[in-house]
Amino acid sequence: MSKIKSLILGSAAVIAASAGAQAADLPVKAKAVQYVKICSLYGAGFYYIPGTDTCIKLGGYAQFDATINGTAHGQPSWSSTAGQNNRSSDEFVTRSRVNFNIDTRTASEYGVVRTFWSSNFQHTSGDGPSSGVLTMDFGFIQFAGFTIGKAISGFQTPWGGSPVGLNTSNLLGGYDDSTGITQIAYTWQFGNGISAQIGVEDNRVINRAPIFNGTGVGAFTAPNFFSSSLTTNSSAGNGSPDIVGNIRVDQAAFTAQLSGGLHNVRGAYYGADETTGHPSDTWGFAVQGGLQLKNLPTGAGDKLSISAIYSDGAPKYVIGGTTGNSFSAFGGGADAGYYQSFANGILLDGVYSPGGSIEKTKVWAVQGGYEHNWSREWQSSLFGAYVHVDYNDNASAILRGSLPAGFLLAGSTYDPDFNIWQIGTRTAWTPVKGLTFSGELLYTTLDTYSTGGVVAAAKDAGTYKPAGNFQFKDQGMFSGQLRVRRTW
Repeated sequence: MSKIKSLILGSAAVIAASAGAQAADLPVKAKAVQYVKICSLYGAGFYYIPGTDTCIKLGGYAQFDATINGTAHGQPSWSSTAGQNNRSSDEFVTRSRVNFNIDTRTASEYGVVRTFWSSNFQHTSGDGPSSGVLTMDFGFIQFAGFTIGKAISGFQTPWGGSPVGLNTSNLLGGYDDSTGITQIAYTWQFGNGISAQIGVEDNRVINRAPIFNGTGVGAFTAPNFFSSSLTTNSSAGNGSPDIVGNIRVDQAAFTAQLSGGLHNVRGAYYGADETTGHPSDTWGFAVQGGLQLKNLPTGAGDKLSISAIYSDGAPKYVIGGTTGNSFSAFGGGADAGYYQSFANGILLDGVYSPGGSIEKTKVWAVQGGYEHNWSREWQSSLFGAYVHVDYNDNASAILRGSLPAGFLLAGSTYDPDFNIWQIGTRTAWTPVKGLTFSGELLYTTLDTYSTGGVVAAAKDAGTYKPAGNFQFKDQGMFSGQLRVRRTW
């Protein structure tokens, strides 16, 4: 009996000990966590990340675009099938886009540490039913005055290629880096709205135009000529980043900026292999001045913006953004003996020939716009630009000498210089905060210096184009874009 009693008591002790151990393992009720805490240090929309001293802001937009007589990015009908002005050209194209961005900031003994990321998810006319494109426009770190990563170029004015509210980034003549450029830059803040920046930027995609080799490696064919493209781009590998800087003044009444950039121009070889030698590297440059007047007496929020750019060997600082390097447009109004009229132009960093140096391309432009607010809901703008592309005598001779034999008609001259004129208007309606409906109309003239015309075999001029004579003649074109954007 005593043995049974001892067993029972022992078992009870084990159970009690076990229960005590489990009770000891139970969590103690923690203090309630405040999951959403407003961070007012950096403006509206920031919140503290729980458990940290880092503030975060989430943003973005959903957007629909419909472009008439142009491309999905809003370019005028001056390239590819869009410029052929026949049944190969789309009458309209559409694009749906969703943007998402994240902005984080943390106070430190070195100042605010910031990271920023912005990406787009988009579907464009021609994409498959369930396909699309993911892009990264920006992704950078800011620390102790440094900006490191993919950010707005230091050459760009605060309003970029958009002197007023625009739907597209295809108003030329003002540097437009709407998708950012990889860089390392340092910014000085001097107080009273005065700042300066210096940096190095990767020019491979954004700031580099092709180079033409007149040895035959890059010679024109008839189809290349009509599309203003090269058989071969004779740019060498990247030799140096661009060096870019600015001085900027921000005041309540105006913003002014002076920008400069140095651009490495580097050609490949004279011939098809290394034994032929190569032209020496050279440097191009670009300078820009911009002024924006704010809070005009014409109305609250009204503004007037103007800028001017000159470049020598750095043409993408003038014609950039989503605009390519080839301009070609067909139209009617040709004289007797010609099937159609057309104008073309090609944008190059430079041109060279056997044993010669690189002849750099000069480009200059002016751009301006005025924006008026009729009310809180309605605003309209008027804007325009002029661009001149100039090849020197040596470069022009090289380009002419590369045309196919017998291509130019008797008495004709080919001059690669060209102008682009643009004027447009936009009206926007914002019925509720963050939701905007807008329409934009742009008229563009592609102005050629060539005279006479060329003869083309069947389809040399493009899809559905017959054999015949085509006359050099200025081309004017309307393009428009409708947009709906919801921003959060």
